[in-house]
Amino acid sequence: MSKKSKVLVVVRVNPESLDVNLDEVIRKIREKLPSEFQLIKSEKVYVAFGLYVPRLYIVMPEMYEGGTEKIEEVIKEIPGVSSVDIELVTRTEAFAGE
Repeated sequence: MSKKSKVLVVVRVNPESLDVNLDEVIRKIREKLPSEFQLIKSEKVYVAFGLYVPRLYIVMPEMYEGGTEKIEEVIKEIPGVSSVDIELVTRTEAFAGE
């Protein structure tokens, strides 16, 4: 059985305002991601002036049609999200075959 390659995508989610519940945004993203995507870690990163943004670590199939576009589409649909930045995409063997 051949192992399928995976990529780790690090995503910064920019909220619309300071009032956005980041835990709720992360929960909704986790629910809406396609089944072949796995949100393995999330953290809140301080930006400035009391603003925190979620940074998400998502594992997805390397050969997924459209690349990271699906991640961006799903996240942008979540209420309270202003924009999405892909910070890093790297191949990983840690999740191959899952």
